[in-house]
Amino acid sequence: MSVSSSFISSVVSPARLRAVLWADAASGLALAALQWTLAEPLSTWLGLPVALLEGSALVLLAYVALASWLALRQGQPRGMLTLLVIDNWVWVAGCLLLAFGPWAQPTALGMAWLLAQAVAVAVLAELQWMIGLRGARRAASARIA
Repeated sequence: MSVSSSFISSVVSPARLRAVLWADAASGLALAALQWTLAEPLSTWLGLPVALLEGSALVLLAYVALASWLALRQGQPRGMLTLLVIDNWVWVAGCLLLAFGPWAQPTALGMAWLLAQAVAVAVLAELQWMIGLRGARRAASARIA
């Protein structure tokens, strides 16, 4: 095993991917709980509709179930992991559209809320892509070389 393949294998280890998946699931669950239980005051503070906060909390619960299921598995099915990454990028796009589009009138705090989510979720999506999808290909190529 070459030095480069050893490095790549350590970066793209299944344990690292599972840690990222657990972080994603935990943060999604925390956000869902917050948006569901405090939808009314959050709506006032953020300038976002209660229905949006509650509805997105329910969507997050389905997402958390998928992320948790993947984190529990020894090997993550590529298609399900790809779906998770796509879901994350859709969330990022949704946050940006709500922040800058005509569909909502967020307060300054609401803008910060949406932009913070967009950045955090983009980081998670990139980590899942880098470690789980792109990294798996590189690790396989390094083993062949």
